[in-house]
Order: sequence, then structure tokens, then C-alpha cells
Amino acid sequence: MGEYTGKTYFFVGIGGSGMMPLAEIVATQGARVAGSDRSLDQGRLGAKFAGLAARGIGLHAQDGSGIVSAEQIVVASAAIEATVPDIVRATELGCARMTRAELLAELFNAAPVSIAVGGTSGKSTVTGMIGWILDQAGRDPTIMNGAIMKNYGTGARVGGGPVFVSEVDESDGSIALYRPTVAVLNNVAVDHKSMEELRALFLDFLHASSRFALNRDNSEAYGLLFPEATRGFDERRPGVRSGESLETSGTFGFGGRPDWHGAEVTELAEGIEFTATYNDESARVVLAVPGRHNASNALAAIAATKIIGIPLAESAKALATFTGLKRRMDVVGTVNSITVIDDFGHNPDKIAATLSALHAFPGRLLVFFQPHGYGPLKQMGRELAYAFRENLGDGDRLIVSDPAYFGGTVDRTTGSETLVDAIGVQAEHIASRDACGGRLLAIAQPGDRIVIMGARDDTLSDFAAGLLASLASA
Repeated sequence: MGEYTGKTYFFVGIGGSGMMPLAEIVATQGARVAGSDRSLDQGRLGAKFAGLAARGIGLHAQDGSGIVSAEQIVVASAAIEATVPDIVRATELGCARMTRAELLAELFNAAPVSIAVGGTSGKSTVTGMIGWILDQAGRDPTIMNGAIMKNYGTGARVGGGPVFVSEVDESDGSIALYRPTVAVLNNVAVDHKSMEELRALFLDFLHASSRFALNRDNSEAYGLLFPEATRGFDERRPGVRSGESLETSGTFGFGGRPDWHGAEVTELAEGIEFTATYNDESARVVLAVPGRHNASNALAAIAATKIIGIPLAESAKALATFTGLKRRMDVVGTVNSITVIDDFGHNPDKIAATLSALHAFPGRLLVFFQPHGYGPLKQMGRELAYAFRENLGDGDRLIVSDPAYFGGTVDRTTGSETLVDAIGVQAEHIASRDACGGRLLAIAQPGDRIVIMGARDDTLSDFAAGLLASLASA
């Protein structure tokens, strides 16, 4: 029987990447769970919903029909509007309310040992790597990830050990709710908030932790604390449980003089290798996921797990069998020497990392990009344009559809045509996603790689698979 036995939860937006694994964790711990999603309203039935149903989780349209009792605790993201029928019904019945982040933080902060992974980019991958290392080391961790981990086929793992590993979100400010034993900060770059807001949030995140692992190679992250990195960090501050054996805080990176140092990098078509060193420990790390950004992600995971006692060599051995995350440079398939790749890239850092990794090897890129919302496009349009301009190679093409839109009252005055105008001749705007697919198929040639980019829309993977099928039938 789990800690949550007897409780009943209803998740509004249960299909979201941050919501679904949380529902799975609570259900595994004994709660009765149901939920709704706009995708169900619109007939967007990804495979994940079948997986939820198989676990006995009830699924409903977002029309209020699933809210049937005042005993239900309604969990919704802060972005869910009060006019959504589920919320209207919950208010009528007097249901208790929690945000997704509040429930996650409640679970996380109760763990004897907790590792929180923050940053603008890479946090899902680092979370998955840390979780896999701890799993292989026999620590039986609980892992909360906002992406599907291929090693598990899900975004969550519920373990019986003392360690809880989670990515934490700065976009809604909920990162402030967490009190981690170890805070990992990958990077700080423009995304959902201004740089001033992000710096304040991430600095507070570091100070809320008992230990930290900080990216030496990211100037914004490094600049939050150094050259006085340890000021304000008490070696035995209250967040550290008595009896814990922890390494001290430190930095990781490939440049400068970090505590966890990476060197001798070799890029491969389907992976990357490097040597990791910490004090007198050294190991060759061989990854089955490509790109220099993943070498940095691996070094972050090595640092975090070393802080809680995992030897560097043991972490390196586990990382050799880490298979990555769904929609992170996923190769869907190759037909007639044309490869289709599905990728989560949606903010400037992620887009730059993906394009850089792909350009390490020859082949023209035909990139499709669906902005993940009108708000984010307005917030970071200039930075998105710069990321594409700087990382598209000679001959590459970019096709941009209208942003993802799932209803609501969002301001839609800034559209994809603005982004395309800022990028220039290599980009074109085609409103309809289906029409974008037709355009990609029309210009694809042997040796090309078609890259599908975007977030917050699980049907992008279906779109990528459909393109591959069309290539096969041509």
C-alpha cells in the first residue's frame, strides 16, 4: 500500500509532458487517478493515452464530466484558465486544488535524498541520465521526467530507494518550491522569461539546495555564483539530513578549471565519447546519444551522482547503456537515402544544439519548425531567428508552420511570418502543417535529413512518421 492510498486525484491536462508522469507516480503509490486533456477533445489520441488507460487511469474530455466528487483533489498547471469546464465544475463541488508543481514538490521534498535538475535546456536528458546511473548502481530511485525515457518507455519511474530525481521548471516560477539535496544547473538562457527573472530564479534555486553542480561552460550559469561560489553555502545547512555522506559542491565543464572536467571529445554519427576526470578518478565515457551538448549533459549527471557517492567509473559504465529520450534527435527511419528525424527543439539553445550536432556529419538539412505557442514566439522570436540564422548550413531549408494552438485567449498577433522574415531567404512560412509536409517531400533529395522540430504537440511524432511513410510509398 502506498503513501497516497485512499486519495483521489484528477489531473487537468493529464497528457502534458510534466503532468503524465506525475499522475503515474501518484497512481503507483496507491491513489485513484483520472484526468482530462484538450487533445482528447480534439481527437489527438497519441499512444500515451492508451498507456494511461492500461494502468487503470480514467480518461475524459476536458468538459467537466470527470469531476464527480468533492473528494477529488484537482491538479492543474498554473496556466489552466478558470473558465475551463473542469475547473468550473471543481469550483462548484468545492474540490481541493493543487498545481502540478505543488504536488511534485510535495513528493520531492519529502524524499530523504533529492536531486533537482534545472536550466533552460538539457534538464530532461540530465534527469534521465542521473536516474539511469542510480538505477544501475542499485539505488532504486524515483524519477520524474518531463520527457519519455527510452530506457523505461515512460516519463516516470517509481522506486523504493531514498533518492528522488526530478527536473524542475523555471517557466512558471515553480522552481522556487524545491529544496533539493543536490541542485544541478545546466545553463541559463532566454526562453519563457526575461534574463533578469531567470537569473533571480536560478540563483534562489542554488541557494535553496544543500549541494550544487554548476555548468562552468555556460557564462550565465557560472556568473550567478563565481568567483565567490561558496559564499552563503553552509557545509552543514539544515537541508542536509544527518548521517549523509556527500561530496562538496562544484562545477563541471570542458573549459577552464572545473571540478568535474571533460576532455578528449570524439564525435560519432550515433554518439559521442570523452574522458571525464574528478580529482584522481578518470574514466572514458561512451554515449549512444550524439552531440557535444550530450557530452555536457553526461558530465552534469556524473557530477550529481558523485556528490551522493557514486564512483565516476560506475557512472560512466551506466551511461554507456543510456538510450536517450523520445524526440531528442530520434531517427524515425531512412527511405531512399532520405532520413527523417524527430526532435523536441523549440527554444534557441535546443535548436542550436540539435543543428550543431547534425552538422557534425554531411547531408543537407530540411527543417520543419512548429513554434510551441504564440506567447513563446513573441517572447523569444528574435533569439529564435538568430539561432536558425547562425546554425542553418549552406543549402539547408527551413519550413515554418503556424504555432501550436490548443484554444484559449492567447494573443495571436505575432505569427510565424514574423519569424521567417527575420531569418531570411532560407526560411519560408506555410500556415498548414500538412502543406508544410508536402513541401518537404517535394524538395527532398537522397542524402537529405528531414528534421521535425517543435514541442507541446505529441502529434508531431505522428507527422514525422507520416512523412517517412510517404517517402516509402513514393
